[in-house]
Amino acid sequence: MGLSFPYPPAREDGFWAPVTSTINWCEEDYYATIYSAEIVNSLTNLLFVFLGIKGIRSCLKYKHDSVFLVAFIGYLLVGSGSFAFHSTLIYPMQLVDELSMIYTACLMCYATFSFSRSKTTRRILGTGLLSMAIFITLYYHYLQDPTFHQNAFALIAAVVLFRSMYVMEVNIRPSLRAKYATVARKTVDPAMSKSERLAIERRDRAILNEMWLMVVIGLSIFLGGFGMWALDNQYCSLVRVWRRKIGLPWGILLEGHGWWHLMTGIGAYFYLVWGIWLRHCLNERQDEYELGWPGYFSVPEVIPRSHTSNGRHTGKANGHSRYEERKSV
Repeated sequence: MGLSFPYPPAREDGFWAPVTSTINWCEEDYYATIYSAEIVNSLTNLLFVFLGIKGIRSCLKYKHDSVFLVAFIGYLLVGSGSFAFHSTLIYPMQLVDELSMIYTACLMCYATFSFSRSKTTRRILGTGLLSMAIFITLYYHYLQDPTFHQNAFALIAAVVLFRSMYVMEVNIRPSLRAKYATVARKTVDPAMSKSERLAIERRDRAILNEMWLMVVIGLSIFLGGFGMWALDNQYCSLVRVWRRKIGLPWGILLEGHGWWHLMTGIGAYFYLVWGIWLRHCLNERQDEYELGWPGYFSVPEVIPRSHTSNGRHTGKANGHSRYEERKSV
């Protein structure tokens, strides 16, 4: 395949040796440098670091709800922990990697279920989720079975995802809002004209369509990463043979766990931005913020409308026509 050179042999005497983690991956150990056990699996986590810093900066600059600032800090810790784990393959770093995923998922669970609830309900929910996170930590450390961690994370993530979809539909879609809304509307004006009500409904349907597009793209990328991870595990011995036949640097493209990091990093980032945008819509601030998303090959960001040129949308339409301003309601 054009210019390539052979893979160096794997080693067992790396800087962080011996391997003490309960799981190892398909990338061969210490073949590139003695200072990183899995160089590709380590470096692909830098996308988490980049997007995590981007998300933290956005939350601070644009004053998004603090729960999302904490969530992006957790997202950054997931990438940093994974970088440390794959660089060292030692058990403490494995715990940092895997348990930060659980804690961040629990945090998003709290953000999803606590909104508009009473202080007592939020305290009960927070205590319950904290107790669950502690239980998972202790039981996982006792079992040291990666399957338990994977199933626990998948279950929490699925609950958060489906709950967010439900909240989005019943609170934004005009045909469902009156009957099933979980959040009371604050800005309903009895004197509002029919044309103004129709304008709001058009705005909300446009927002909903764009949110579903974000969900489909983000979830597809995330599940695609899961597929790469599964194939990497299932056919590891064969993939290693292929990589050595192809040689470096092209063999790097067959590092399935590295693709898992890249794709799940993007998918999780999409979910967090979707959560920010959904929260602003639930707070009825659709006319103060917009979704900046220039194209499908860029990452979205929720920004105040005051930061866009003349109050117009700079990316995809979200909320109402990009060419005309809706009347103030």
